[in-house]
Amino acid sequence: MTEHFKYEDMTDEELIDQLREGDRPVMDYICDKYKNLVRSKAKSMYILGGDSEDLIQEGMIGLFKAVRDYDCGRDASFYTFADLCISRQMYTAVQASQRLKHTPLNTYVSLDSHGRTEEDRDPETQTLAELLADKTGRNPEELFLDKERVAYLEKRIATDTSTFLEIATAATIRKTALTSFPFAHVGYLAL
Repeated sequence: MTEHFKYEDMTDEELIDQLREGDRPVMDYICDKYKNLVRSKAKSMYILGGDSEDLIQEGMIGLFKAVRDYDCGRDASFYTFADLCISRQMYTAVQASQRLKHTPLNTYVSLDSHGRTEEDRDPETQTLAELLADKTGRNPEELFLDKERVAYLEKRIATDTSTFLEIATAATIRKTALTSFPFAHVGYLAL
């Protein structure tokens, strides 16, 4: 923290030049200096499925981009440029959170929850993870192999059943022929 005192009399532009010359502690000083700006901007926004810490993180990313991309030769001050970069980074995060492709992430239900909200929580009820757990204690490999075995048995039954049905049908036809034509077995029906 004592190193920060040597930077207090410097302008932002001088700090950026110092950082680009390799003085890495300058970055910590700039982050400390602008963290209140980032926090104040984060308070005025809402990110779906996130909290203010997520927006603060996005704002700090914007600040890093401002430090990286600032051109001292332009007319804008670093403060103005940083303010713009921080705002844009936060707006981009807010817009990205509102896209439909993020809906599953923003509306998830924890497997460790007891109810919809903490207020609904009933300690007597099971968590979703407990409800979904396999009560047999079998591992996924055994379950997969059982499915293969069942498929094999079903195929075998279908094959054996069709053979059985052919034999049974032939026997029924023969029996019907013998009862309808009692002398069919002797050869009287041969034409």
